[in-house]
Amino acid sequence: MKSIAMFNNKGGVGKTTVLCNLAGYLCQKMDKKVLVIDADPQCNTSTYVLDADSFLQVYYEPGQFTVNDIVLPLKTRGSYIEPEKINILHSTGFGFDVIAGSPKLATSEDFLSGDWKDIKAGEIRGIRSNMIFFDLLRKCNTYDYIFFDMGPSLGAINRSILLACNFFITPMSSDLFSILALENISSSISDWMRKLNDTVSELSPEDQEGLEGMNAACEIKFLGYIYQQYITRTSDGNKRIVRAYEEILRQLPEKINQYLIEGINHDCSKKINYEIGSIPNFYSLIPMSQSSHKSVFSLTSADGVVGAHYRKVREYEDIIHQIAQNMCTNMEALV
Repeated sequence: MKSIAMFNNKGGVGKTTVLCNLAGYLCQKMDKKVLVIDADPQCNTSTYVLDADSFLQVYYEPGQFTVNDIVLPLKTRGSYIEPEKINILHSTGFGFDVIAGSPKLATSEDFLSGDWKDIKAGEIRGIRSNMIFFDLLRKCNTYDYIFFDMGPSLGAINRSILLACNFFITPMSSDLFSILALENISSSISDWMRKLNDTVSELSPEDQEGLEGMNAACEIKFLGYIYQQYITRTSDGNKRIVRAYEEILRQLPEKINQYLIEGINHDCSKKINYEIGSIPNFYSLIPMSQSSHKSVFSLTSADGVVGAHYRKVREYEDIIHQIAQNMCTNMEALV
């Protein structure tokens, strides 16, 4: 099982759309078993992939399971959730399983942030609290891939997720602030990894038992970036990115190399293409996909596809296929 966080602390980069369609492609076209965990308190993934009946059941019927229920036992009893209480839903339109999001998850920020102070003091309680997603992943280890959708922040919830995952992918929009955010991502993840790993390595044998057999070493790697939502124009029969976006995108490779490849992976010797994909603006296909709760590459006439839309659906599938292939190639190179 490989765990992948879709993360950028800059919002508005289209991470939910690309995550859900990438996960859907792995299920529908590559026959992989995939779980998506909606850990963004805005719940955009849950809104996107759950059909109307499932959505109403989760959010309007009392006692329904969400990602917030993963954290509650730790907050109230100091223990991790029992495996049999993890209730996983299925998205028929995308093909993967999903743990529904919850706006209440945001209330755990202060709890996890407070316990992070105990990590710096070498206290076992703080380590256990911030390893909550380590525990969740090992209880869901029958999947080929587990993806986390995350909010655009460097807060305590995202810190715990990133420390638990094998890899992260950074979606990038074609704006200057996406580039400026890279330094924050690099410095934060590097600092968190160092503090957790140093503290765990110094635990006594008695405290090690309190980790319940988990291998707590954080070894997250930057898997690659996807830039998207750029605009093209046709010149002499060839599509080109418009100049304003071209100037911004020109800076990307250098900044990615400086902050994420050197800053986190610490190895530039491997011949890896970290640009795992680029997605232009598909305009009406995205809201069409959202309203039908289906992957973009699965849209049909019943969902409103007409005329030139069919060509765009095929184009989107080709792009997601290449992203999936590049992601798998980079995983093999980085393991």
